[in-house]
Amino acid sequence: MRPNTTTARVRPAPARRRRPGRLAAAAVAALLAVAPGCTDMYDQPRYEAFEASPLFADGASSRPLVLGTVPRDDVRGLPAVEDRDLLLTGMKDGAPATEAPFAIDRAALERGRQRYDIYCTPCHGQLGDARGVIVQRGFTPPPKYTDQRLVDAPLGHFFQVITHGHGAMYSFAARVTPQDRWKIAAYIRALQLSQGAAASELPAEDQKQLEEAAK
Repeated sequence: MRPNTTTARVRPAPARRRRPGRLAAAAVAALLAVAPGCTDMYDQPRYEAFEASPLFADGASSRPLVLGTVPRDDVRGLPAVEDRDLLLTGMKDGAPATEAPFAIDRAALERGRQRYDIYCTPCHGQLGDARGVIVQRGFTPPPKYTDQRLVDAPLGHFFQVITHGHGAMYSFAARVTPQDRWKIAAYIRALQLSQGAAASELPAEDQKQLEEAAK
């Protein structure tokens, strides 16, 4: 039988698809329209360093520093030491120094421990065993401080690594003052000694504390 023409469904004509080439051309045209504006912003009028300017009473475009401003690497406030180069570089006679440029006492070690806990433990761990929290989460582990090459390394080596960075470790010079870098280095040495110390070598008071803790 022939279908009833009054009830037969008529399919709508398919929608005309936009050609990708036309869209690409429209995008390029839009970019070309705004490109001159970017160039104008880049080439806008500006003063060069120390260029004269009528905008200010002194006739200079470069403005004076705000009262009280100090340079980022200001050395005022550093401890008075005989060898200032040693304090700032960690070097002595062309090699990493074996001693700090100032006396390391208990207060210095406590300060070093505090700074170490803040800046170093995330990678190196509180014991210097390279088991910091971000290492446990997959970050590249640093060497252990108990590795023999670091046990034998001079104190200035740790100062320089903190100052300049090494491997995956970036420089902490902008975050830690030179005197605190030496104190951290001294505390690292104390960590190394603590990991290899025999109980019999400890003071009697410390031995007693160990015995009580073991009970």
